[in-house]
Amino acid sequence: MTMSTEQESAPPGPRTGQEPPPASRPVGRPARKSIGALLRRDWQMLVLMVPGALCLLLFFYIPILGNVIAFQDYQPYLKIWEAPFVGFQNFTDLLYDDRFGLALRNTMVLAALQLVLFFPLPIALALIVDSMMTPRLRRAFQSIVYLPHFLSWVLVIALFHQVLGGAGFINQWIVSHGGEAIGFMTNPDTFPLLVVLQVAWKDAGWGMIIFLAALASIDASLYESAAADGAGRWRRIWHITLPGMRPVIVLLLILNLGSILTVGFEQFILQRDAVGADAAEVLDTYAYYTGVIGGSWSMGAAASLAKGVVGTILILSANKVAHLLGEDGIYRGRPS
Repeated sequence: MTMSTEQESAPPGPRTGQEPPPASRPVGRPARKSIGALLRRDWQMLVLMVPGALCLLLFFYIPILGNVIAFQDYQPYLKIWEAPFVGFQNFTDLLYDDRFGLALRNTMVLAALQLVLFFPLPIALALIVDSMMTPRLRRAFQSIVYLPHFLSWVLVIALFHQVLGGAGFINQWIVSHGGEAIGFMTNPDTFPLLVVLQVAWKDAGWGMIIFLAALASIDASLYESAAADGAGRWRRIWHITLPGMRPVIVLLLILNLGSILTVGFEQFILQRDAVGADAAEVLDTYAYYTGVIGGSWSMGAAASLAKGVVGTILILSANKVAHLLGEDGIYRGRPS
């Protein structure tokens, strides 16, 4: 009896032949899988990624090595390693080139207008589509505004000429009512607004789809709770919808800042003769006419490389600001 009492009162311990309990794992931290296990699990997706990865490698990353000619006095009949090295002389020449200054000024003005006037448009379209109660009307609206994204710039400019050109629909209506034709497509002063209008008509639907996906991830119970508390439509949009879309808005804003100096090549080269080189000269067209047409390959490469460096700096800076505001941005910062 005494022995049994001592055994019952003794603290529990490991018994002979019994394995020790497994080590405790921190709560909320899943077990890390090996690389081999991840490859065996996702090999189908990796195989599907191979064509895209090869295309990206062959047509984007390998050509980056050609930027070395920005630091050389390159000529097409010379091999790259035979061209004389001139250091930063080409970049210095850009600073004294009036055409480069004009292209940079036009690019900054057009980029600022597109960022201010075009960027909020897909958000507004997404809010409009999300508020439509009829599924058929929603699908029809999405198809109409999304279709121009698949059209080339040649077709877009041709359509704008049919509507706003000298012999276009609007000018024909003005002339038929006793007025004079207006040069919508040939006026250098209004050309920046025309460019923003073309971009908005072509790509607003693409951005709308992205923001609609962000709206679909917002919990519907938040709207129900807010409506039960008496919040109207606009208060629900301001306190629920926009905060729910904020991560996607910040992400796209950072990406747009990174490509702010890339305002488009085809769009401007197709309208260069109509409005003049002074109005349609941007960094992309400057690199083309200076390098390919003018034969100054190193100067054109230097302009393109400078544009890429500035875009990278803008992305990193905007991403840092996003981290300071509590957002993830395009990549997460180092945990504090």
